[in-house]
Amino acid sequence: MTSHKLTAEVADRARAMRIAGALQDLLVPPPDALTVFEEPGTADADEAPTVRGWRIEAYFSEPRVPAELEADLATLLGEPSPSFQPADIPDVNWVALSQAALPPVRAGRFTVHGAHDTDRVPQGPGAILIEAGEAFGTAHHATTYGCLLALDQLARTHTFKRILDLGCGSGILAIAATRAWGKARILGVDIDERSVEVAEENAQTNKASEHIEFVCGGVEAPAIRKAALFDLVVANILAAPLIELAPDIARVADAPGGIVVLSGLLTREAPSVQAAYNAQGFALLSHRRCDGWSVLTLVKRG
Repeated sequence: MTSHKLTAEVADRARAMRIAGALQDLLVPPPDALTVFEEPGTADADEAPTVRGWRIEAYFSEPRVPAELEADLATLLGEPSPSFQPADIPDVNWVALSQAALPPVRAGRFTVHGAHDTDRVPQGPGAILIEAGEAFGTAHHATTYGCLLALDQLARTHTFKRILDLGCGSGILAIAATRAWGKARILGVDIDERSVEVAEENAQTNKASEHIEFVCGGVEAPAIRKAALFDLVVANILAAPLIELAPDIARVADAPGGIVVLSGLLTREAPSVQAAYNAQGFALLSHRRCDGWSVLTLVKRG
């Protein structure tokens, strides 16, 4: 039994991150594991090597035709895709191996790390241990990283009591919310049952279970109706569902003053998402851009 690897070489870091983000967040189905490495160039003995480019490696359990993958990426990103080359490799746990190679990520007050870095990361209130497993969310991607920065910024000026993490994935944002607002009640919701299980495991690992409830479902989940209204809603999903969910998110967000943090959207998609929420009575507070992706923070008017 084998896994299937597709690799591509990209010269520009920002473009490599956009492509990796599209593979991880937009492609259906996504790769089982994904890595992005610097390719060092040559150098003299007394000089540091230069960066020759970036190598993207995507691992799939089922074969993918490179030309079809390239066409999908070009459509998703609105730009030409790099050329992908296939290679069959022995079947091992590439998810675990790729995560073990990930360094800690510092995002404002938060430091997200895997178990392999526990001894090297100061275990203060901002430390979050995440083993995403089969759920999205390790902070290495611009969407999650941008959300953490948005939460860090909000924690400087706002206090929240009821928080909804819609599309909670690994639970990283709900756990970060407990670090920023220790007395808040937090509800994490995801349509994927395995993601909910992973999120619960991560909350227990981070001693955050007391203030977080995770449930499987969508925006119509009974737990959401029971807990609403929320003074903070975080939704790290994708642009199309964010636009579709705008009336529902507006319905469960408190007013006036309820805050929503929206992520999972390419920067070119941000105007359409913002317009959908403007129509529901939200005003833009900030627009954070990172590696071709955007995070919108908006406030609900009275």
